[in-house]
Amino acid sequence: MVGSAVHREVRRVREHPSATLLACQLLAVLLYPFLSDTWQGRAVLGVVGIVVVGLALWAVRRTPALNVVAFALGLPALCFTVLDALFPHNDAIGLTSAALHAPFYFYVSYGMIRYLFHDDRVTTDELYATGAAFTVVAWGFAYVFVASQVIWPGSFVGFEGKDTHTFFDLLFLSFTNAVASSQYAADFAPRGAPAARVLGA
Repeated sequence: MVGSAVHREVRRVREHPSATLLACQLLAVLLYPFLSDTWQGRAVLGVVGIVVVGLALWAVRRTPALNVVAFALGLPALCFTVLDALFPHNDAIGLTSAALHAPFYFYVSYGMIRYLFHDDRVTTDELYATGAAFTVVAWGFAYVFVASQVIWPGSFVGFEGKDTHTFFDLLFLSFTNAVASSQYAADFAPRGAPAARVLGA
């Protein structure tokens, strides 16, 4: 009885990897406020991040996009996700992680868009891939913002006056810029280096 239920769920996940990717990304965003204050919570968020990277690799592997590129970017990004969780204040690791994650997520989004348009039939998983492609682009830009923040400290200013922001603060900026068409509806905005202002535009 339990075995057949588990088998049924595994089959559902295999049939809808884009839905699983989207659900894990949204779960990470929803868990952040409850888990970000302790090292244990950040570890859980790091594990969720690893799962998201793994699911993104799996989802893009099912698309016509080149698997070699996805794995060449995704596997090092996976390793640097772990290193970033272990050494959160190491700028070199943070910058390398962001430099690997950003193109990886943009490539996954490209693969998902190719997946959406590979035929004239719309499947349930392709509907989820539409949402996942949007969230993957937002995550990609969040990592671009992380890199900008490491290269040009003080790139973003918030209402609290902080010069350094967490990944999820920058993810919030990424989502609000995408939704609000770069009208800075977020609680903070780019400042300082001209390159940071260009990235946030």
